[in-house]
Amino acid sequence: MHSLPYPLGRATLPVIGAPLFIISNPDLVIAQCRAGIIGAFPALNARPASLLDEWLARLTEELRDSPGSAPFAVNQIVHRTNARLERDLGLCVKYRVPVVITSLGARQDVNQAVHGYGGLVLHDVISDRFARKAIEKGADGLIAVAAGAGGHAGTLSPFAFVQELRSWWAGPIALSGAIATGAGILAARVIGADFAYIGSAFIATDEANAHPEYKQMIIDSRADDIIYSNLFTGVHGNYLRPSILRAGLDPDKLPESDPSAMNFTEQREGSNSKPWRDIWGAGQGIGAVTRVQPAATLIDRMRDEYHAALERVVATVASASSGPAALMSAPRGAVAH
Repeated sequence: MHSLPYPLGRATLPVIGAPLFIISNPDLVIAQCRAGIIGAFPALNARPASLLDEWLARLTEELRDSPGSAPFAVNQIVHRTNARLERDLGLCVKYRVPVVITSLGARQDVNQAVHGYGGLVLHDVISDRFARKAIEKGADGLIAVAAGAGGHAGTLSPFAFVQELRSWWAGPIALSGAIATGAGILAARVIGADFAYIGSAFIATDEANAHPEYKQMIIDSRADDIIYSNLFTGVHGNYLRPSILRAGLDPDKLPESDPSAMNFTEQREGSNSKPWRDIWGAGQGIGAVTRVQPAATLIDRMRDEYHAALERVVATVASASSGPAALMSAPRGAVAH
């Protein structure tokens, strides 16, 4: 693996806590960073807009006083529909936010603003074509949003996607898509990513700003309960089937929406519910989520699983030197949750 640019290398577990619309807040981000992973939240979660200044001041102060903490990140929607972008970006510059995650469009001016104070920009993409555009416009790293990711997601296999990106890009890559265990984190590393990008597992944490029913639905649901649709925001994403049913819609007969009319807060034609508030996003990895717990406890579990999986891989490689028969009988098994 290549060396990571500062401050990405400060993470003690190769994980970025994905910014969850409405759900991610300073309490969750601080818990994530103090437990050794990069915590992130969408700037749009701070409502009213003036609250973002308070959030960034608190994060900067509290994490400065926490030796060993990983850096935090702020997600900016850079699509033209985000009327808050200029003001929110100005606050990121003011507080010198270590990492900015950009979504729904790559913008050179945004990247330059972050680079002006020494920050890094990671851009989330769903295809190789969009990835190349992001790097051309100055992004420092890529977030490969593969099939099975929660919220807005792509359709590519993580194996194919990371392979294509690594054929031309040697910089930081985070992989998103149904990762919820330490073994999954290691798998992301093995196929060429630097970080696992994990969101859905953190919905069912004490600090998350999610309705208790949402957290319970995450626990009760499995991969088969995830529906891929662009009805609710104009962008394809993964949502929990039970929340769609509760809104009075048929998950198997959802109409297509006009992708040119992106909308992330208001209810859309054909739906009586607002996205994210009533229709709940989640990824296919939720089968690994079995209870609500503190974020630090979840991260500790993932860390233990990560090292256990690494030990299994090392044992398997060592067995290979004894011949094919020994390799086939090397230690393996499911990770305990």
